[in-house]
Amino acid sequence: MRDTPLSRAAEVRSASPSTDEASPHAELGQSRTDSGTRDNAGVKNMHQLIQLRWIAVIGQVATIVFVHFGFNIKLPLMPMAIVLACLAAFNLVSMLRWRRREKVTNGALFLALLVDILTLTAQLYLSGGAANPFVFLYLLQVVLAAVLLRTWASWAVVVVTSACFIALTAFAGPVVIPADPTRGLADPYVQGMLLCFVLNATLLVVFITRIGRILRARDARLADLRQRAAEEEHIVRMGLLASGAAHELGTPLATLSVILGDWRRMPPFTQQPELLQELDEMQTQLTRCKSIVTGILLSAGEARGEAPAQTTVVAFLDDLVAQWRGTRPVRGFDYENGFGEDVAIISDSGLKQMICNVLDNALEASPGWVGLESWRDGDKLVLRVSDAGPGFAPAMLSHFGKPYQSSKGRPGGGLGLFLALNVARQLGGSIVARNREPSGAVVTMNLPLSPLTLSEAGDE
Repeated sequence: MRDTPLSRAAEVRSASPSTDEASPHAELGQSRTDSGTRDNAGVKNMHQLIQLRWIAVIGQVATIVFVHFGFNIKLPLMPMAIVLACLAAFNLVSMLRWRRREKVTNGALFLALLVDILTLTAQLYLSGGAANPFVFLYLLQVVLAAVLLRTWASWAVVVVTSACFIALTAFAGPVVIPADPTRGLADPYVQGMLLCFVLNATLLVVFITRIGRILRARDARLADLRQRAAEEEHIVRMGLLASGAAHELGTPLATLSVILGDWRRMPPFTQQPELLQELDEMQTQLTRCKSIVTGILLSAGEARGEAPAQTTVVAFLDDLVAQWRGTRPVRGFDYENGFGEDVAIISDSGLKQMICNVLDNALEASPGWVGLESWRDGDKLVLRVSDAGPGFAPAMLSHFGKPYQSSKGRPGGGLGLFLALNVARQLGGSIVARNREPSGAVVTMNLPLSPLTLSEAGDE
């Protein structure tokens, strides 16, 4: 039988790895979302390093030209140009490699920083060694490593940069930079130190701010996904409770059905049309209760004897509306099915219950009128439910879809929209609510067709 959103949530939970330190909610969020979100942040951080490397290439070209011709300090232009060409080639390859990749490991970031450190060391060796004021650019690499890499890799960068600095002091390069700090800013060495300080400070502020923004966005997304995981856990628990209650209600409902059938044949009822009419109404409501119980068992994946029904989008919506109108006290109802060219789908009990929950909420807020529109937007089914009630309070709109957010003022309220939103998420869709003028509310459901179509269902 085709899986329902509730059973899929239960399967995801059962497949989640457990740890000794994490709670069940954290385990679920970790298994489903942490790695993907962390990888996305790693790609963005790698792109930041690529941008920083292009800035370094341009800055080195400008600095070499200025020092060679402005300060009249003869630099080995050919070897320095070769180092710059190698750095630019490496950055070009990195840009092409990581353009479409979705995962960047700690080792890849560590290797990228090592390349930057080694090329910087080569340029410093060719332009004055440890006496070059730009030697303090090593600190930029150390700070980036502390932010981007794991602890062991950060300390490895500290060791590598320290070793490179010691090597620069031990091996004299081809250029000697004259330094006389007593001349103040008139001395080229002091000017270079000032430029290095400004460059370091500017790059640290710009790129550390960007990296911090990436990490904060990752943490916010992780928090949101863990909240969704907790909500799915809540749904699983409610599903188990509802399934148990449905099993318990089956026997008394069957007993009531037998009793009503016996009453219809008794003389006191057969002789009074009013009582027969009341019996018919009781039988109708009893049938509705049994239908609800069956729907609960279907959503929990327990009604194994019933095969999933093949239908179409238009027929599914028309049948749903007809059944909903026949079992609710609807006074005014406008229904417009503008889906267009029909599509074959598998009738999903979770989807049916989701739409009915939204319609029930609209009917309760606006007993006099409810509207339902449907249309197709590309590969999505769009459903819009409108009512003429008081609308949503601002606090409810800001926490739309959260459990127990309700204006009805009764315990346990607000679960209908909560369940509807989570069913939409399981199907890959979304639900958006807003207030309409001058009064009333509009709830729009955007649902992809691919999880419901026959081809997708057959693959499952």
